[in-house]
Amino acid sequence: MSSGTLTPTPDVDAWRSLQSGLAARGERRLVLLEGRRDSALQWLQALLPDIGLEGGLWVGEAGDAPNERLASIEPAKARQWLGRETPLIVWDGWRGNPPDAFAALSGTLTAGGLLFWLMPALDEWICFADPDYARTGLDQGQPHPFAERMAGTLAADSSVIRVRMGSPKALTLPELPSPTTDFRVATTPDQQQLIRTLVAFGLGRRRRPLVVTADRGRGKSAALGMAAAQLLQQGRRQILVTAPARENVNALFAHARESLGAEVLQVGDDSLETLSGAQLRFLRVRDLLREKPEAEVVLVDEAAAIPVSLLKRVLLGWPRVAFASTVHGYEGAGRGFAIRFRQILDQATPQWQAQTLTQPVRWAEGDPLEALISDLFLLGADHDPVELPKTGASEVVIEPWQPGQAAEAELADAFGLLVNAHYRTTPADLRQWMDDPSARSWRASVNGETVGVLWGAVEGGLSSELAEQVASGKRRIRGHLLPQSLASHSGFPEAASQCGLRIIRVAVSAHARRSGIGRSLLVAAAAGAEQEGLDFTGTSFGGSSDLYAFWVSCGLELVRIGLQQEASSGEYPVQMVLPHSVAGLSLVRQVQIRLARHWLALVPLNWRDLEPGLLVGMTAGLPSGFRPDAADMRDLQNFSDGHRGFRLMVPVLRDLSQAQGVMGWFREHAELSIWCRAVLQGWSWSELQGEGLCSGQRDGENRLRAMVRELLQNGPEL
Repeated sequence: MSSGTLTPTPDVDAWRSLQSGLAARGERRLVLLEGRRDSALQWLQALLPDIGLEGGLWVGEAGDAPNERLASIEPAKARQWLGRETPLIVWDGWRGNPPDAFAALSGTLTAGGLLFWLMPALDEWICFADPDYARTGLDQGQPHPFAERMAGTLAADSSVIRVRMGSPKALTLPELPSPTTDFRVATTPDQQQLIRTLVAFGLGRRRRPLVVTADRGRGKSAALGMAAAQLLQQGRRQILVTAPARENVNALFAHARESLGAEVLQVGDDSLETLSGAQLRFLRVRDLLREKPEAEVVLVDEAAAIPVSLLKRVLLGWPRVAFASTVHGYEGAGRGFAIRFRQILDQATPQWQAQTLTQPVRWAEGDPLEALISDLFLLGADHDPVELPKTGASEVVIEPWQPGQAAEAELADAFGLLVNAHYRTTPADLRQWMDDPSARSWRASVNGETVGVLWGAVEGGLSSELAEQVASGKRRIRGHLLPQSLASHSGFPEAASQCGLRIIRVAVSAHARRSGIGRSLLVAAAAGAEQEGLDFTGTSFGGSSDLYAFWVSCGLELVRIGLQQEASSGEYPVQMVLPHSVAGLSLVRQVQIRLARHWLALVPLNWRDLEPGLLVGMTAGLPSGFRPDAADMRDLQNFSDGHRGFRLMVPVLRDLSQAQGVMGWFREHAELSIWCRAVLQGWSWSELQGEGLCSGQRDGENRLRAMVRELLQNGPEL
């Protein structure tokens, strides 16, 4: 109830009729309960016991659920429900609205389902203090363009059923035309064709990989599971499955097990075995690459969330590999994956195949809720590549830009560019980009069309006392990723006290790449940071040699590499900085000198699997402090002539790697990998042999001796 005004009791018969009509049409609906939370809960308590739904999901505090039949889950734990289905969701928006979780759970709602959303009135959303804001630093009382945009989208969508708490006006539910035939969940023609294609691929010739793309809810994983079962039935003995996480392949294993039926002998957490001894087994991608088990077929699900460098190794490591990815989704987008991976496929396996699933399985095509969720979170945001004029980048305009103030088409185009360029751009990123008061953005355009965007955020500026606590490891505060990381790992408190601009994303249209636009965006951002009085411009990214080379070309310098691989990229986080102020320059110099002093000890302990191209670039970029003395030169000459053993030479060879110009000279050497692996990363001869870098210890030592000999004869002066 609200201010003495009664909300009419829900018409249970009308809601039942609506559910029946939706189920027959294969559709779902969003029901927005606007107004006071207590009134909305009372209204639901009157409706839910009588609408005949079996179960459902309450997203909010467990003790507040309006009906005992609802399973309870907190918004932050929504991922636990993925892979399951539900006919009803009641989302308590008064307790928080993480965009990724909302988008994800909407996909678990079955045909005929209703998603009730408890929220303030739409005109209040722009200033609504969403409890989820505190998690990402948006709880500062400022207006929220992201929420305002969502409110406008909901108000304009005629499929949304709006129930206004406190309004005396009776609610009229939509009348749905009866379908020609009732909707039912079944294997779609799309899925059937994919299963046939997968089976033919799995039994067919080698080196003809298959790439499958689909929107969420198209039954991609189910088809992979059914095809795997048929392949096991038709004689394949070992099929391996990999994905970013085990939960990504729950549906795949469930459908494989169901399809095999009585033929299943035993089921483990990560495998199933048939009566004939054939196996379907899951391995995380790095375990797969490390163990290298034999298999006739490898299935890679949610490939967009796996670094392309790892996908390439999987592609080349097994005879038949299928890659499946979601095109639009809350976990990131498969379009960026497809764009980047296509180049590798064309080069390594030009006879690769592609197939797309378009028809939904759990609901009908044209379902209003799917379209609404896509609009709310720009899941379908796309960017049409823009051709540069013949004059090239000279006509490109680069200027500061605010996504929260952009027109809808311009925003969707810019966000689509981020989606295409980065494999893990999510609805939460859209909210952060639009609402974060510390965000700074620049846009590159040609004739008004977007060709590039840069998204950054101002970080740091912590008090001296707090910075000391961060540097000593006693405190960790929300946000401020780059200053905190630098302070806590380098040990310099001033890293957290200084203010800097962290570049979060840079994206350039496909047809405009390699024309200097990305570098120009960075130059504009750095100039803006300097004008704002910031101490530095920096970035943190999943390390790869090409990205590292880009940032070096923009003038940034290495200040840190993380000890643990990022869950999102599978790469080690690399942090680089371009100083602006005197204090910023002093900090970077101190951090680099300290990192260089520790480098040779840290590499074999922490970064044994870092790619050689990236390792050599980083080593070359650190301050050089080693100059070999007469004894070192004598040892190097003796080693090159075959008169001194490798194990005795490791300290000298490692020191040599930090001598002025040496790693720059080695960068283009054919034997660069064995130098990095054996000398810097401490690989054993058996590991080097397994990687194909040498045939054994004698061969490996001879290769290293030859490198030293060439260096002494033709390399930089030592």
